[in-house]
Amino acid sequence: MQLRGCGTALVTPFHQDGSIDDAALRALVAWQIESGIDFLVPCGTTGETPTLNHDEWLYVIDTTIEVAAGRVPIVVGATSNSTHDAVEKAKEVAARLGVDAILTASPYYNKPTQEGQYRHFKAIAEAVPEKPIILYNVPGRTAANLEPATLARLAEIPNIIGVKEASGNMTQIAEAINSVPETFLVFSGDDAVTLPVIALGGVGVVSVASNEIPHEMTLLTRAALNNDWLTARALNRKYLPLMQANFIESSPLPVKAVLAMMGKIEETYRLPLLPMRRDTRSKLQKIAMEAGVIAKAATAAPEAAAFFIYENWAAGPRKIVLHRGSCGQCNQGKGRPSGHDANHSNWHGPYATLAHGREAAHAMTGVLIRSECKCI
Repeated sequence: MQLRGCGTALVTPFHQDGSIDDAALRALVAWQIESGIDFLVPCGTTGETPTLNHDEWLYVIDTTIEVAAGRVPIVVGATSNSTHDAVEKAKEVAARLGVDAILTASPYYNKPTQEGQYRHFKAIAEAVPEKPIILYNVPGRTAANLEPATLARLAEIPNIIGVKEASGNMTQIAEAINSVPETFLVFSGDDAVTLPVIALGGVGVVSVASNEIPHEMTLLTRAALNNDWLTARALNRKYLPLMQANFIESSPLPVKAVLAMMGKIEETYRLPLLPMRRDTRSKLQKIAMEAGVIAKAATAAPEAAAFFIYENWAAGPRKIVLHRGSCGQCNQGKGRPSGHDANHSNWHGPYATLAHGREAAHAMTGVLIRSECKCI
């Protein structure tokens, strides 16, 4: 297994009722591979893994392996803040045919010392000596930073082969790369710093943005690895706003919102995650349009059907909101906010003009609250 390049930290698609959307998951994995992605990472943080139960965790892994069918390496997320549980999870996935490596993050919440992290990762590696282990340093999520000196000690363990570095500290990342053997794999954990990490000696990125732009992120990463910096910088310049926008609110809220705008998944999250705020969602939609990820709304002719009314009575009185059909929340009358179901909400329209939409909204009876989306 030659693990390098761009790997996608896959989102986990859900239905409106919160169950895993099998069809969307399979289609997403297939599209990623067809787009040329180098490897796939199911059940990482981007996959909302803390909200998956044990059976769902295995289901996402098995489905990814099945669809991939050996075409790309599969690096499975297996993390716990209990070393015993982390070891058991590593053993369970290591025994599955099709798992090429295991990604495991520092213990979260416990705030272990450097020696505590060392022993935690060492125990996992020794429990599955036949399986390559990639460490994941993401102190913004775990409150535990894996320092370069500790990483250097862990790199001496034969099956610990790499690290996904998401500390956000370029000085630390540079020191980490200098502290480990040249054969040790250092992946950027942040899309926005993929180029500098590769320039320092990194071998790629575990990407959030490649959920949306797998072909483009793969081209960017490969160009940098091949010292084609002109191409790499041009792609980075074009897609950097999208990379940054994916963290305009807590990940994976923005990336799942964009995938929903693209028609790839339903925009559904599990608590404690909630749908994006309307203002940040509008910014995200604009950035996605400018990046060419979703089509820019064409200027509607006066007779074009372009407006819809969303009626909702899930809680409290009936409420209606007037939208443009091109609005990401509307999606031509197909969108539905997380937590709303078809039994307590409804789309009306399309209406040919804004005036017709407003007229229809005012004519609706039994409605207590009338409003218009910012897209108007």
